[in-house]
Amino acid sequence: MANRTSTQNLRDRVRYHFRGNAEGSTLRKSLGCLLDLELRRVGSGKRMTFGQAGEAKLSQWMADNARVCWVEHDEPWTLESELISQLDLPLNLDQNGHNPFHAQLKEIRARARQRAKELPISA
Repeated sequence: MANRTSTQNLRDRVRYHFRGNAEGSTLRKSLGCLLDLELRRVGSGKRMTFGQAGEAKLSQWMADNARVCWVEHDEPWTLESELISQLDLPLNLDQNGHNPFHAQLKEIRARARQRAKELPISA
């Protein structure tokens, strides 16, 4: 968005969504919660991921089911808000409160975070 800066380019961001973990990718966190993977606190207990096995399972699910495409635009940040308001993007939480699935997805993620807080920190 125009008022945000990013140190990553699109390739880096997409790669992290596909190869990273739920702590650094809201897409991974949403998909993992919807797939009922167990979110766990890791490391110091402040970070939450699906653990090594869960993240691998999620990566495989994404490889089998998720696709990415894009179009080039000189100023892509000028389009983001407009596209979010016009398209049905149920997994996008930012600026997307109008989507009928928004509240349900937020609740699913909140329950997963609460469960993770009740479990011991995972290695």
